[in-house]
Amino acid sequence: MKPKTADKLATGIIIAFAVFIIAILVGLIGYIIFRGVSHISWDFLTSRPQNLRGGGGIGPQLFNSVFLLVLTLIITIPLGWGAGIYMAEYAKPGKITNFIRLVVEVLSSFPSIVIGLFGLLLLVNTFGFGFSLLSGALALAVFNLPLMVRTTEQAFRSVPTAQKEAGLALGLSKWKIITSILLPVALPSMITGTILAAGRIFGEAAALMYTAGMSSPPLDFTDWNPFSERSPLNPMRPAETLAVHIWKVNSEQLAPDAVEIAAGASAVLVILVLIFNLLARWLGRVVYRKMTAAKRMN
Repeated sequence: MKPKTADKLATGIIIAFAVFIIAILVGLIGYIIFRGVSHISWDFLTSRPQNLRGGGGIGPQLFNSVFLLVLTLIITIPLGWGAGIYMAEYAKPGKITNFIRLVVEVLSSFPSIVIGLFGLLLLVNTFGFGFSLLSGALALAVFNLPLMVRTTEQAFRSVPTAQKEAGLALGLSKWKIITSILLPVALPSMITGTILAAGRIFGEAAALMYTAGMSSPPLDFTDWNPFSERSPLNPMRPAETLAVHIWKVNSEQLAPDAVEIAAGASAVLVILVLIFNLLARWLGRVVYRKMTAAKRMN
């Protein structure tokens, strides 16, 4: 076979696989949204769910999902980015560093149900946090830290060494090189890793059933005191998320319109993930441009 013919054949196969994967993704997203969008309304998004009657909504579950995402990212981003920067720039090659990388790789392959049981035994029972948003956020932090550490380390290692050597030649400190030279280049990849971790937070159910709980108490959205029992910002309250609610509604089938509720909640969850991805990527581009502009001015 001639080289040009082989090249065209390989290119065609790669394009066909790419189109096939995109078609599957568009088909899944389109089916979920088309099946559930007719059940979405303002009342559905803001009202409380009904256990035995029809017409229930997903208001508390929707708020819990977003709040849990924010709480988890507050814990995960400093730890994940900090550990990744340390592994890439400060950790010396050796057995200890290789062992840490091995632990990170093993931890990333743990089933979410195992993380949930770990959270139940340690966070809920031993530490006494109970079924709460804090327990769920800490469990998801353990679940997502390996991904963020790995993507951050790879993002810093992918920066050309010539840029680091140029900073050293100018007499810049290591921290200045990291913040002014390496970070602006690595930031898009770091944001991509954060988006992937956030998508897992939105869709996680198994770990949260054992840590955040499968119920949501009545919330008073006029009470923003985080220490109040009925406050939506109280991190120590049980919090059923949207993914857990979908599983619960489908498994129990108590409400007469359980199928419609699950379809609408699934569509909301998919739309929420899409919106978050688009906003996160837009924010990443804005931050990257500002950091690049500041670097040029300096």
